[in-house]
Amino acid sequence: MSQRNHPNRPTGSAGFTLVECLISLAISAVLLTAVAVAFNASVVNYRENEKMYTTINNARQALTRMTAQLRTGHTVLPSDPNNRCSFFTASDEDITYEFRDATHADPACRNKLYLITNSNNNEYVLCDNVTAATFIKMPTDDGMDCKSVQMSMTVQDGSFQRTLSAAAVVRRNISL
Repeated sequence: MSQRNHPNRPTGSAGFTLVECLISLAISAVLLTAVAVAFNASVVNYRENEKMYTTINNARQALTRMTAQLRTGHTVLPSDPNNRCSFFTASDEDITYEFRDATHADPACRNKLYLITNSNNNEYVLCDNVTAATFIKMPTDDGMDCKSVQMSMTVQDGSFQRTLSAAAVVRRNISL
């Protein structure tokens, strides 16, 4: 009995041909590849943004700490070089903020901002990925202390670079 005369089968084609299946498979593969590439780009972009955020946030926290301590501190040394700022905190702790650039003798200390407690010579990394940092000190009239300190810090992560700035008026040194 031929297929045409069989009472239980419908007439015409009852499924996909092999060519139709291969074409749909190829289209699906192209679409899935495009989705995978877009997802991968999204993950890479997220990771880069996360690193940038962390780097900038660390720099902001360091600047906030430095400005708060300088505002309430006293006896800022105007003779320090521009990569250092030494002073006494409100609790009379002798500290120094120091930037060590890419030419520093110790490779492990390069491109970092340090907090140094001068009483016991302990060093703490305050911020990583710092490519430049300056402390511009405005001396008092007698030149023995500072009225204010302007700070600028450039941080870099990969090809991304950002410069942050802050200023602090040393309140104990304000002449009324």
